[in-house]
Amino acid sequence: MTRGITSWSAYLPRQRLARSAVASALAWCRQPAKRAATGERAYGSWDEDSVTMAVEAGRLALHAAPARNAGALHLASTTLPFADRSNAGIVADALSLANPLDTQDATGSQRAATGLLLRALSGAGAGDTLVVAAERRRTRPGSPEEVAYGDGAAAVLVGSAGVVAEFVGARSVAVDFVDHYRETAADHDYALEERWVRTEGHLKLVPDAVRHLLGERAIAAGDVHHFIFAAPHGAAIQVAAACGIGAEAVADPLLERCGHTGAAHPLLMLGAVLDAAGPGELIVLVGFGQGVDVLMLRTTAAVAGAMARGTVGRALSSGVTDHAYVRFLSHSGTLAMDWGMRAERDTRTAQTVHYRKHRELNGLVGGRCRSCDTVQYPKSRVCVNPACRATDTQSDEVLADAAGQVKTFTEDWLAYVPAPPLQYGNIGLHGGGNLFIEFADVDPGELSVGAATRFVFRIKDVDHVRGFHRYFWKATPVRS
Repeated sequence: MTRGITSWSAYLPRQRLARSAVASALAWCRQPAKRAATGERAYGSWDEDSVTMAVEAGRLALHAAPARNAGALHLASTTLPFADRSNAGIVADALSLANPLDTQDATGSQRAATGLLLRALSGAGAGDTLVVAAERRRTRPGSPEEVAYGDGAAAVLVGSAGVVAEFVGARSVAVDFVDHYRETAADHDYALEERWVRTEGHLKLVPDAVRHLLGERAIAAGDVHHFIFAAPHGAAIQVAAACGIGAEAVADPLLERCGHTGAAHPLLMLGAVLDAAGPGELIVLVGFGQGVDVLMLRTTAAVAGAMARGTVGRALSSGVTDHAYVRFLSHSGTLAMDWGMRAERDTRTAQTVHYRKHRELNGLVGGRCRSCDTVQYPKSRVCVNPACRATDTQSDEVLADAAGQVKTFTEDWLAYVPAPPLQYGNIGLHGGGNLFIEFADVDPGELSVGAATRFVFRIKDVDHVRGFHRYFWKATPVRS
């Protein structure tokens, strides 16, 4: 049975920092290169990290799949919030994936996502596997990485039914070639000289692996329709030429529109290629990082009608350009703001309660009364409908994908939140139910009663004393 990709998706944070804003802010100390001052980079709000972005990408990939059951969820990132806790397990909980379920974290290399994808594609006879990659890398102010990097996530669902891109073959080589690194205790990457990396790394390691795979499969380089390599377009063209592949096959690196999203970027570029690909097109996907992964895929007739089509394009076009450099520094944790005494509070999580309520908190699982059909959150033994009040009649009701609308809202400029004002209110759910909840990604003055909303998985708060992130769902406006 053919195994391959059945759906794909991408998530990019709404805020896009204009690189010209960084150049302007730093003009007093340096003359920025012109190419570093064009375009924009995606960056997450204070309540986003690799886990929350992975949830959003994962749920989009599942929505676009013919069937929403994955037997495995594998998460790739070099910026996972927890070093010793299953980050993939949090994502699986938020997606309400059912057990038995195989979860795995992969980190330590920019090849983490392509390595997971290769293993998923090679799993003959295995069930559906959701491969998600997400990255939020911190950067030093004024560094080249500050404008080159971007925050984001991408996901692909791998299976044997409804395949849109079938697996043709792969080759992996491990070489301790260091183009950049970050030791365990460090906050920022240390990057080596760009020209040396391109000459000794990209132009020597990648062509050798690509040519070997093409030779093994008896495929001519001229038959490659799409060459995906997460590097600036000019550099990717050089690498493609060294492989014998024409410049017309080189995929858009998307760097001008969102920045380099780290381990997630090969999957992000793959999704953009699938958005526009026709049937029967050969794709060569390269992952680079202390070695090379080369994966070869061929699109099927199903790609033309895939529900996932256009998801990467929508993610790229849904951003809002931001010129507030200081806000970027604050949200990325680089600038420690003084939020006053209202921020002096203990955010300790009661782990026993968290475990008992983890499905309600992580998965936004409420209840639906079997007697009167009333939906409620949180779920309880007694129905909240005063005309019913039945006991022990609640069935699980996953509300994360429920559509709703604003019933009431408050803009609170006195309460503490790292992105003032704190906005919260009541959401009436289509089909019944009501939630009192915070809002995310909302500008002051934007909310109105009756506005359509959806839910997003975000950081609720961070216990800096004990190093624990507490997650929950928030409401955000539905924007066209």
